[in-house]
Amino acid sequence: MRQHKVKETPPNPKSFMKRFHRPHGEKRQIDYMKYLYTAALLFTLFACSVQPVMAANVWDKAKEIMKDVYNQIILISTIAAVVTASVALLMMNFSKSGKTVDESRAWLKRIIITWAILNGLGFIMAYITPFFAGGQWNG
Repeated sequence: MRQHKVKETPPNPKSFMKRFHRPHGEKRQIDYMKYLYTAALLFTLFACSVQPVMAANVWDKAKEIMKDVYNQIILISTIAAVVTASVALLMMNFSKSGKTVDESRAWLKRIIITWAILNGLGFIMAYITPFFAGGQWNG
């Protein structure tokens, strides 16, 4: 049997570097989707590694945060309602135009209704939703 010998030539360093060299005027293309996919994958892996023991505490903390945010919204909306209602009342009392008085009354009604709805949401969340806990009526 005859064996064939392959003649090996040493790699040329210049041709090897041509693979990594870009022409002078060409800009490097960045593949943002690759980085986005990597970030999403790392976030998913991190989220999956969270201990199930923390689940009960997470919901309690979320409930506490929601109550705090709602209280801050109520505080801000009350201040805004008082300021805008006072402006509407001042316009109603010191205006000489009947059109301005009518618009001020309409704005005052809107302010009161919106403030009542925002405060009513807190009442619903605090007193009505416990009746529906677990998806069943508990009344």
